[in-house]
Amino acid sequence: MHFKRFAIALVACALTAGCGQEEKRKKQEFEIDFPFAPYGEAYSAKPDFAALEHDHPLSVDDLYRITPELLSLLEQEQVDQIYARLSAGPIPDGPYEGDLFFPRGISGKLRLSEVVGGGLKGLLVNVAGRKLDAIGEILWKGKVFYRDQRLLRNRIEDLKPLKRVGLVDDGGSTNPLTKIEVGGHDQWLLFPARLYCGQSLLDGRRESIIIDYAFTDELPGYRRMPDMMAGRDGFAIRDEIRMVRPGFYLGRAYLDRAFVVNFVLWNDQAAKAGEAEFRRTGQVAEDCWSGTQVHRLDVAAQ
Repeated sequence: MHFKRFAIALVACALTAGCGQEEKRKKQEFEIDFPFAPYGEAYSAKPDFAALEHDHPLSVDDLYRITPELLSLLEQEQVDQIYARLSAGPIPDGPYEGDLFFPRGISGKLRLSEVVGGGLKGLLVNVAGRKLDAIGEILWKGKVFYRDQRLLRNRIEDLKPLKRVGLVDDGGSTNPLTKIEVGGHDQWLLFPARLYCGQSLLDGRRESIIIDYAFTDELPGYRRMPDMMAGRDGFAIRDEIRMVRPGFYLGRAYLDRAFVVNFVLWNDQAAKAGEAEFRRTGQVAEDCWSGTQVHRLDVAAQ
């Protein structure tokens, strides 16, 4: 199989905290060089993932070059080819930051109302589209993983967007909102989900870590509104993630088994704790089935 090289020079501009009028932006240049298999629009023109991984596995150095900024510059097929060359890694534990991203050529605004259209059930039939979109933006932000319990909750720092569209209240004394502190900020926990290993809907050669909201109503901390909107009577959301490197995961979100958006999750403390060993060996503990094809990372360049 012949591979084409994909080179990107990314200039990321960030506003400098406390900067004056003379210097408002700080620029960093990232140069990325990745191999991708040739592909086309038709399904028959997509590459075979097993051949892709066998012929050119990603190196540890490649994995440390992957950033949310880079991923947003790739086409969806290229994001998929990266995801297929990852393994699940360990199921995360503790709080993770998160964000969704859109590949090159895709609008930078999630519109769940356009995705689900008239296919909503029950109560959701009468919910305005802007409410659906507000839920979607929240579901792929910060999360807390409870690894030992195989549970997850989503962290909501600002309830105002949900309150404005009538989807949440304080719950009263009988069902108060659960609150935690992360990074010195109070955050509320909503949208519980189950964590388990399961077959990827993109790449069935090995398992991914699944974040499943289908039976959210049976989980501790469940509140009918807004939690039901992620469950089997709502969007039927099912996410899957694989580890890029310790502390950093690439995810895919599905609504009723239809792919809708990519997202990333990261934890700086976990990243620092696992970096030295991962750079040295290219290996981590795998909680999920890694498949019959040996997943290997090239560490020769380290």
